[in-house]
Amino acid sequence: MKKIITAAIITLLAASTATFAQTSVSPSEAESRPENMAVGPDGTLYIGSQKDARIYRARAGQAVAEQFIDMRPSAFVLGVLADGASNTLWACEMVSMNRGSPLLKGKGILRGFDLASGAPKVNIPLPEETNICNDFVVGPDKALYVADTSNAKILRLRPGATSFEIVSHNSALFGADGITFLDGQLYVNTVWAGGLYRIPDATSAKAGAPVQVQTPRVLKSPDGMRAHNGVMYLAESGNGTVSAITVKNDVATMKTIKTGLEGPCALEPHGKTLWVVERPAHRVTAVPIP
Repeated sequence: MKKIITAAIITLLAASTATFAQTSVSPSEAESRPENMAVGPDGTLYIGSQKDARIYRARAGQAVAEQFIDMRPSAFVLGVLADGASNTLWACEMVSMNRGSPLLKGKGILRGFDLASGAPKVNIPLPEETNICNDFVVGPDKALYVADTSNAKILRLRPGATSFEIVSHNSALFGADGITFLDGQLYVNTVWAGGLYRIPDATSAKAGAPVQVQTPRVLKSPDGMRAHNGVMYLAESGNGTVSAITVKNDVATMKTIKTGLEGPCALEPHGKTLWVVERPAHRVTAVPIP
């Protein structure tokens, strides 16, 4: 019995060491151009592709993510979010995109899949003739808040609903991209203008106008944004940087965590690791959280 217990402990330690030593994960499809990703409650990584409309999955410790969900012939995938509470993998499926338009007009659909099996659960097109379903976050009210990049809108989908509500529609939000809740407040960045905004009373029936958050430096193509333990993490694809942000009285304090990354466009903290998507490098990189 003692030998069995000892062997089990050694096996667990080896698995733990392997996971800790893991530095990156890449989709199995070459040049898939990962655009966004999510981490499930068990550490599983879900990676969306900008090359085509597929999502890849890697269990904790795996270096290669295998195909999990195929939405082709749609164009590609933007936001990806693992909601353990509802057992849902949310995804922004872009059916098409007109890149010749200054505002990148497209047609996006909010998709929801079973987190374990990948079976389809939700299929709701975004309102308006053209739109960009970019990223989303689950709020303290359990509703899903969605950034529509080209229409300067933040939309809300309440649990069980089949249509969106408009939370905020304001010209300051053109280019709305990264979105997250920090200390009960909804924050949104704008990838085109490099702004960071707070949406007052976002979970109420009538949200306030966006309030710009003062940052200590100009943000360069801010993209993915997630909050964890009172800190907001931001990826800036324009300067290859990932930062930790705290906000007080609409003034941000920023601390650089990592520089020299290749086009970081999405991230998500899990435990003591910040997983960062490096699209040009075709990988998701593990960055230790200080």
